[in-house]
Amino acid sequence: MEYLLASAIGALTAAGIYLTLRLRTFPVILGISMLTYAVNLFLFASGRIAINLPPVLLNNTPTYADPLPQALVLTAIVISFGMTAVVVLMALGAFLSSKNDHVNLSGDAADEQEVGK
Repeated sequence: MEYLLASAIGALTAAGIYLTLRLRTFPVILGISMLTYAVNLFLFASGRIAINLPPVLLNNTPTYADPLPQALVLTAIVISFGMTAVVVLMALGAFLSSKNDHVNLSGDAADEQEVGK
């Protein structure tokens, strides 16, 4: 189980970094989302996955599932959803103003595009 979770975190991180390094806005947004999913899984796994344990400590149970990683992941999901919405709106605004969806359109790349028109 640990190997599967670690492999999923590694694959999401690798795919997220690869997509974040692209020159278009949509793959960058997907890459950032994948990185947030990887961080969420990492936070969740840091609380030691406990199976069939109560979420609170009762009188006759010596162990319980730690609710702190679950609360951190829930908070991170809400924050990442809000930030994804903000980034999508910023990318849409940039696309509508420049009619181009390149991430770093400045300097020589902008001059080359002006000449190509």
